[in-house]
Amino acid sequence: MRERRVFSREYKLSAIEPILSGDKSLIQVSRELGIRRNVLQRWKLELETKGGNAFPGSGNLPADEAEVARLKRELRRSQQEIEILKKALAIFSQGPPRGTP
Repeated sequence: MRERRVFSREYKLSAIEPILSGDKSLIQVSRELGIRRNVLQRWKLELETKGGNAFPGSGNLPADEAEVARLKRELRRSQQEIEILKKALAIFSQGPPRGTP
């Protein structure tokens, strides 16, 4: 059985901020961070209902967890961009189709 993960208040706030601002969907954030959708929904609901009193627990993760998550998102995005560029290079290196001047 997997050990339960514990997230700091700051991490939870940084995770749901793009959802609340409308920059990203709940599914996108879930995939990027590797956190289940229902967990993010629960965090969002808790923040909406309790406001500043949300997430009172201490959390055992280091304060730089949000930075790690940001870097993981940036890495994933860069990897996607590399894949797109590889595909574009393959298409353009084929040359023009036969029969065109």
